[in-house]
Order: sequence, then C-alpha cells, then structure tokens
Amino acid sequence: MHRLLPLLACLLAAASALAEEAPLVSLRTDAPPVIDGVLDDAVWAAAPSVTEFRTFHPDFGQRPDDQTVTWVAHDAENLYFAYRCYDAEPDRIKTSVTARDNMGNDDWVCLNLDTFGDRQALYALYVNPNGIQGDARFSGGVEDWSVDFVWTSAGRVDDEGYAVEIAIPLGSLRYAAGDPTRMTVFFERKVSRRGEHVAWPKLDPELGMNLMMQMAPVEFDGLRAQRLVELLPAITHGRSYGRDRSDLELMNETTELSLTAKVGLTSDLTLDATVNPDFSQVEADAGQVDINLRSPLFFTEKRPFFLEGSDHFRVVGAAVSEVDPLRTIVHTRTISDPVAGVKLVGKTGERSTIALLYAADERQGGGEDHVPILRFKRAFGNDGFIGGIFAGRETDDGYNRVAGLDGIVRTSGANTLHYQALASDTKRSGDSALGHALAARLAHQSRSLDWTLSVRDLDESFAVDTGYLARTGVRQYAGLARPKLFPGRGLVQRIDLEAFSAQTEDLPSGEWETFNHVSALALVGGSGQVKVKWSQSTEIFAGRTFDTGGFHVFASAQFTRRLYAGVLYRDVDAILYDPAAPQQGRSHRLTADLILQPTDHLELYLNHVRFDFERDGVEVYDYPITYGRLTWQLSRSLFLRGIVEYNEYRDELTTDLLASFTWIPGTVVHAGYGSLYDKLAWDGNGYAPTDDFREAVRGVFLKASYLWRI
Repeated sequence: MHRLLPLLACLLAAASALAEEAPLVSLRTDAPPVIDGVLDDAVWAAAPSVTEFRTFHPDFGQRPDDQTVTWVAHDAENLYFAYRCYDAEPDRIKTSVTARDNMGNDDWVCLNLDTFGDRQALYALYVNPNGIQGDARFSGGVEDWSVDFVWTSAGRVDDEGYAVEIAIPLGSLRYAAGDPTRMTVFFERKVSRRGEHVAWPKLDPELGMNLMMQMAPVEFDGLRAQRLVELLPAITHGRSYGRDRSDLELMNETTELSLTAKVGLTSDLTLDATVNPDFSQVEADAGQVDINLRSPLFFTEKRPFFLEGSDHFRVVGAAVSEVDPLRTIVHTRTISDPVAGVKLVGKTGERSTIALLYAADERQGGGEDHVPILRFKRAFGNDGFIGGIFAGRETDDGYNRVAGLDGIVRTSGANTLHYQALASDTKRSGDSALGHALAARLAHQSRSLDWTLSVRDLDESFAVDTGYLARTGVRQYAGLARPKLFPGRGLVQRIDLEAFSAQTEDLPSGEWETFNHVSALALVGGSGQVKVKWSQSTEIFAGRTFDTGGFHVFASAQFTRRLYAGVLYRDVDAILYDPAAPQQGRSHRLTADLILQPTDHLELYLNHVRFDFERDGVEVYDYPITYGRLTWQLSRSLFLRGIVEYNEYRDELTTDLLASFTWIPGTVVHAGYGSLYDKLAWDGNGYAPTDDFREAVRGVFLKASYLWRI
C-alpha cells in the first residue's frame, strides 16, 4: 500500500493541475444580449459565470465584502461579457459621465483579455457604473492608455449595486483564429471608496502582480474569421492669427484632407497606410516648467496613427531605474511633421510578432527625413521573449541608426531578467560615431517584497534620434528594496517601505555621483495615500559635483464621491544648469491637484505647479503655472471643455475651448478655439510692457472624420 500512496498523490496532483487549466467555455448564442446595462437577457441565464473573486489590493486573497459575478458569451462575430457588482451601499458608488479614459477615480470593472494566450500582451477594457469606457494595452509591464478601440458598453446603478455589459466586435481584436479559439482572461473590479481591487482568477501572493502568468483560459467556438477593412477619411480646417502691431491679422489658413486605410491581412496581422495623415491634436500639451533644464521636456504621443500598436515597438531595458537617462528607443513625437506613413503589425506565427513603421517627416525649410523602424519578438517560456529592433532617421547629410537585442527571461515564478544590448551608428555633417547602450535588470515581485538590481552602460557616442535620451556617458549600478507591511483592515491598510541606491560614473569626468533615498508609503482610509521620502544625492555637471538631495512629501485622497485632492512638495538641493557658470542652490517644488465633480456630468480640474531656485537666500527665479479645465459631458458622445492656463513666470495666459462629438473612435467632429495673451502693447515704435493682457495669438479649427468598416 505504501508504494501506491506516492503514485496516488501524483495522480491527484496531475488531476488538480488539469482542473486548474480547464478553460472557461463561453456560451455560443444566436440571440445576443441588448447592451443596455440590464441583465435580463436570456443569454445571461444560460451563460457560464464565475464568482470566486478575491482581493489583490491592498492585500492578496481576502474575501471582499460585496460579491462580483461575471458571465461570458459570444456569437460568430462578437464577444460578450457581463458583470454584476453587488454593493450594500449603492448610494456610495463612485461614478461619472465623463470623457473616455477619464474614469480612473471611479468604481469600475476591467476585462483583461490576452487574445493570443501567449502571455505577451493584453487588451484592458475598463467600464464604470455609467458605462463610460477606458481602454489600454498592457505589455512588458507597462500599461499604455493612448490607444482607443471600437467596442460597446453600458452600465446601470440599481438597488443591488451596478451592472455592466460589454460587446467586442472581432474586427477590433487581433487574435489567433481557430475552432475553438482559446484566449485568456483576468476579470477585475475596483471599489473606489475602499481602495479595494478584486479579481478572478485570484492572484498568487508569491507571484505578486505578475498578471500575465496568472490569467485563466477561455474558449470560443464557431468564431467567424473576418477580413478587416477600414477607411478613415478626415478633413481639418484651421485659421491662425498673429499680432501685427495693434491688430490681429490672419497669418495662415489651411484645409487638409487625409486618408488612412487599414487592412487585416489575417486575423492577427494588419497593414495601415496613410497619406497626408491627420495628426492634429485637439488639446495643446499642458504647460511644464521649461527653464533650467539639463535635458529636453518629454511630451506624450497623442496622434492616432502612431498610437495603435505602439506597444509592439516598446523595447525593454530602457528606464531600468529611476535615474536611467535612456527612457525609450521609439518615441514617435520625434516625427514632428509626417506627410505619409505605413505600418505593419501583428503575428507571423504562433510565437513571432513583427512591427514595421515607416514615416516621411517633412523638415522646416523643405526636404524630408525618412524614419524606418522594424521590431521583431519571439516569445518563449512563460511570459519571456527575445526581441530585435532597428530604428533610424535618414537625412540629406547624414543618418542615425540604432539596432540591437532585448528580452525578458522569467528565471523563477517571481523573478524576471530584462536585458538590452544596442549599438548606434551616427553621421552628422560628415562626422561619424559609433556608440552602445547596454542594460540589465533583475526584478522580484511578490506580496511582501519587491526588489530590483540593475546595471546600465551608456557611452558618450550613443545617439537615438527616434527616442528619448536625457544624457550620455554614464555607467550606473542601482538597487531597490520595497518590503510591504499589512496592519489589517484598520485605518492604515498597508505600508510600503523603500530603500533605493544608485551609483553613477560620469564617463567624461571619471567622477562618481550617488543617488539614495528611503521612503514610507501608507495606504490610509481606503482611498488615501501618504508618502514621505528623504534623499541624499549628488550630480556631476560641467565637471563639478553638486548636491541634489532633500525632503519629499506626498498626500492624496478621494475625500468624497465628488472631491479628490493631491499634493506633492519637495525641498531639495538643486543646480542652476548654466554651462559657463553653474551654481549650487536650493529649490522648493510644489504640485497640487484638485478634482471637483458637482454632478456626474460636470468636472472641474485644477492644477498648480511652482518651482523656484534660490542661492544664498536670494531668489534666482520663481516659476508658477496654474491650470484649470472645466468639462461638461452632456452625454457619452458630446462634451464641451474650457481650459485656462496662466504662466506667471512668463506673464502669459492661454485659453482653449473645444466642442467635441465622438460617436466611436474615428468618427468624430471637433470644433476648437485657442488664444494666447501677454502684457505687451504696440506704442508706435515697438512692443512695450503694459498692465493689461492683450491677445497675441489666436487659432480656430474644425475637424471631422468618419470610420468606415467594410
């Protein structure tokens, strides 16, 4: 008998593993649900459901106070999901009628869907209790909110809590066709007032937030493979006015026509092409402190053609620590004025992914630069991959070309190794230079402890014209430890302690600089956070070593359903970045945010940023920016928005008014007005200071586009 016990144990373990891997089998229906937020359709009574949701934030594995149920169904052309979110206090549910992707502070549910089941990337589709959508792509540990997909959702609050329904056309997804088609899912719910996140399947505390490793399989039978064909014609008309002495004169008037086309070569490979693309933005970049900078400001991408599939061009091994100067290899905002583009993105096999981008970028003064980018990834084991990248910019008198390898290896359940090896070849005005960028990062993530070890070697000649590089000529060694404490369900739910140290050799000078901090973050009262941080650091600039450490404090909370506030204050040593005469000084830096929602349809957002610099008690500069945005969301599709921003340092006032109608992503009408005011007036001989604001620049535009799916 004793010989049979080990065999029996093995058989039971194998049976258990098979049971865990048994897929959730979706119900195929010929009577699809009406997407209205009411779960009275016959399909939901017959569809399979899951109920065993458990918390993963602020702690893992706890049974939540309120139950969540999720159902899954499909027909030949759509996937359907429904959530019933029970809540004993439905009047405290945080919700709003707001713009897409602006419902992060609300209660919400999220459908995380890995359509290939290869643990490389997923679609994240968020819906709040009013049915407002947010969508993102998650890959390589980064969630990219810049994308917008075409799908349908509805939500409704009732006496039991709220319900959400979701319909996803197969044409909006890239997936591996088959019968059955297998994907993986992770169902998620957030309760805002408790700061509580729950999920099915439950996450293993020993694997922490390594989400891609822990999703559950789901099967769909009878899906009809579709050949996606989209046409997106657009027209943009704009006028700009500039000050000519005492009057505003028409400076420029343009009418631009554009056409973007998308063809699904297979269910998992798409080709995009655009001519005279509509890359206009409907909102100006928010102001940033733009003086005393060692490196250029970073602005996020907002242009539609570049956004879709952007996660495929992400290279791991960049930003391996908080002091890594190499932020990204592909930053498409460097393509400033494209006249045409083509993009091929998708799978070329079960584990191989290819992404190709080409754009012709018109230069000021005439001529074009050519920007080719090629990316390849081969998945292996768990969520690991090996990738290759080529990114270049070809100019009339030179070029910059970057090529290399990157990848992720999961060395154990909770540990991953990220690596990067890149070389650059640059020619400018006849001078050539070769450079390299090497990096590795070993990371551990679990319930009670996160830690990272990283190394970066970046020589002085490395250049990447398609990316963002703050500094060259450094060799860095960094480490972080973040133990987490769980006092329980009292006022303080969790405390994250953190210690970080980075030692950097400045290769041009041969000197070393240091960056060290310790901090404590407390999750308080459900939605509140309080963090205190002390740092001791130095920085080498212009051959000298300067102090840059100091004290930081951050606090934020969703105080009521209608009020959020957050503040960050830093009192630190700082550098005046004057190459001829750099100075050691002190800087006080304040960032404050307030969001007030008087009703579900109205939101006021206020932001104030203030940086100063003083030396020996004497103020060198004081730079405040105050930003206000009022949005009236008349319906899910239509909103009116007004923005006012005052740059006190430059004594400039900007305004931005927008009326926007979005039926689905791509089918939009925008009408906008913007202006810039300063305190200058024409006195007959030139522009002289005055006490009153005078309009210096004005712009108006009308943009319309329509998405055709054939």
